[in-house]
Amino acid sequence: MKKVLTMENELKIDPKIISEFFKFNKNIIEAPNMVPAPNEINLEMTPYDIAYAEDKVRLLHFNSPTQKQHKIPIVISYALINRYHILDIHPQKSWVRNLLTQGFDVYMIDWGTPTKIDKYLSFDDYVNGYIDNCVDFVRNEASVENVSLQGYCTGGTMATIYAALHPNKIKNLIATAPVIDGKRDTTVVGNLAKHMDVNKMVETIGNMPPEFMYYVFSVLKPFEQGIEKYINFFRNIEDKNYVDNFLRIEKWLNETPPIPGELFKQWIRDIYQDSVLIQNKMYVGNKLVSLRNITMPVFTQVAVGDHLVSPECSMPLHYAVGTEDKTLRIYPTGHVGMIASSFSQKVVLPELGQWLKERSEK
Repeated sequence: MKKVLTMENELKIDPKIISEFFKFNKNIIEAPNMVPAPNEINLEMTPYDIAYAEDKVRLLHFNSPTQKQHKIPIVISYALINRYHILDIHPQKSWVRNLLTQGFDVYMIDWGTPTKIDKYLSFDDYVNGYIDNCVDFVRNEASVENVSLQGYCTGGTMATIYAALHPNKIKNLIATAPVIDGKRDTTVVGNLAKHMDVNKMVETIGNMPPEFMYYVFSVLKPFEQGIEKYINFFRNIEDKNYVDNFLRIEKWLNETPPIPGELFKQWIRDIYQDSVLIQNKMYVGNKLVSLRNITMPVFTQVAVGDHLVSPECSMPLHYAVGTEDKTLRIYPTGHVGMIASSFSQKVVLPELGQWLKERSEK
């Protein structure tokens, strides 16, 4: 006897799936009434004063909530991509606020927004100009001979170059996910950079626009960045903490300034294509950059899951510097997770703070 298949037999759908589908659609429809606009998001940043300004660059001096305990101030060289906000993205995940609470005097360089007139700014202008002037200002302000210098991502590269060219002004160097050996970089960014006709790009476009950087970010993890994150957002739209964190990160991602054309050209050619920095063959302002000149204590921070700067690109710094007082930490997190997460607050920053304390009183 033949078994008769009915519509009911053929279409057995889990009621939970149907319920989730309708809830998801409801969240999409009601999202505009539940979520603030990007310009309405308050990042609740740590209060600061503009200690020094030059051209479009500002040196921010953060107000400490505690009495200062350590004599040597920290100057943070932020990355050229996106804004410095990620280091102060949320009061409970703030890199800046954590260091202040640990008793450090914190300054940070805000690179501002380059315009067409800045097309010819180079490594020399940024390293021997802006960073050097900011460091000298802090040295005079704090009445110290040298400062601790931290660099994040591309800011870590510039901080490393600065420490090699001006070792007498740096007490400690902290390199957080620095771009050092571009040829070893295994990320999509590294692979794109190695095949760019960067001379023609800069000649045609000038400064690298935000749209180009958005494209690069979108191809890093196309499904996660283009589809999955929004699916997760609408699924969790009733979770205020989830939405708040999501919008803070989106605000940061969407505020990417252009990069000066000449600097971008040098960056791609010298760091990624020819990889002359790690070979001690890079020249900045007619001066040879030798990593062996970095004789102060060095703390290198690397993230295993970094999809922007692979560990293979950052770790060579640890083995190339001239100092014997060097520390390499490899964390089970990502590029942003290393500096703006609960993990960074519980693990990364306490380790850095202890390391700095031991070297800020000598």
